[in-house]
Amino acid sequence: MKRTVWSLGIAAVAIMILMAAGARTSVSAAAQDTKPAETAVKIDNFVFSPNALTVPAGSTIRWTNHDDIPHNIVSEDKSFKSKVLDTDETFAYTFTKPGTYTYFCSIHPKMTGKVVVQ
Repeated sequence: MKRTVWSLGIAAVAIMILMAAGARTSVSAAAQDTKPAETAVKIDNFVFSPNALTVPAGSTIRWTNHDDIPHNIVSEDKSFKSKVLDTDETFAYTFTKPGTYTYFCSIHPKMTGKVVVQ
């Protein structure tokens, strides 16, 4: 009888350890799932599309130039600026602080866009 109680105690401790390890894995996986995803902005026909975005802080925006004409991305507050992008080249920027960021193509200033970071 003592041996059975002792075995059950060991089994209970082992189950608790396994459950705790599983809980840590679940929390770790959940934390990874909440990481903001990268958002794509397409440059095509002299337009940023989508033209306006709302994203959580920590999000990365990746612009890709699909035009045959070079473009760049310049924020009005000078917080980010890309090099001139040829066809199919990309530029990425991670927005760490909340705020509204307006941007434009300095080669074609009528091309504008906006990112709202919450």
